[in-house]
Amino acid sequence: MIYFAFQNPLTINQILLVIIVLVEAVRIKNYHQLDIILKKTSEMAKNKSPNKILIVEDEITLNETLSYNFEQQGYQVKTAFDGHEALALARNFEPDIIILDIMLPGIDGLEITRILRKESGVPILLLTAQGEEIDRVVGLELGADDYMAKPFSMRELIARVKALLRRVKLDQPDNPIQPSEQLTFNNLMIDENKHEVLLNGVSLKIKPKEYDLLLYLCTNSGKVMTRSLILEKVWGWDFDGGTRTVDVHIRWLREKIESDPTNPTRIITVHGVGYRFDG
Repeated sequence: MIYFAFQNPLTINQILLVIIVLVEAVRIKNYHQLDIILKKTSEMAKNKSPNKILIVEDEITLNETLSYNFEQQGYQVKTAFDGHEALALARNFEPDIIILDIMLPGIDGLEITRILRKESGVPILLLTAQGEEIDRVVGLELGADDYMAKPFSMRELIARVKALLRRVKLDQPDNPIQPSEQLTFNNLMIDENKHEVLLNGVSLKIKPKEYDLLLYLCTNSGKVMTRSLILEKVWGWDFDGGTRTVDVHIRWLREKIESDPTNPTRIITVHGVGYRFDG
């Protein structure tokens, strides 16, 4: 009996792969082997399923344009036109990334960002009006990963989405189990292989970028690191969010690892320069 199932709609490449497998099975006349090959093919198809993207934009023409361009890039696209619809799709569709306009009917994009950040670490790219710096700053403080001001280049938007997805993949590597590599600072411990931070033996709920920032500071313990250097090493040279992003993430880390976040003893501010991790 032949077992074969795809959990996602077939793409052209998947169909071609199936045809090749079937031809080979007929050639070798081994139907037991065919069953094994088809199972492996199904698993490959699941692993290569397209990235899912949720586009939230109330302007119909722009929404359709974004949807068309990302579908042409091979993404599985869902669209929403208001805040309530966006929240429902974010929870049910479980996208790999969200493009989110700030000005929306119902619930605005900033509030959606605040709500989703309590529920998941899905990358969020905000679409803002030209010159609305306050919206960008607030959005980044609430947990958005990037932003673009309207009008924008479609090519640049697609490139930024790909960059965010690459960062998520790097933040969550799928590697074989290795001997544990740990950094310990009194009651604070970072397990690099498990991508985990523990305080007094209790695992902390920490976002990927917070983890990257903490790990970078810890591996440079005792050294003063400038905001610009931190931004380059943790967010990447192509990040356009500004050093204010570093300050926001430092504040979030202090709330999680400091006994008194208002008088920090681990992450020290060196005024006019940057930050130093003292353990």
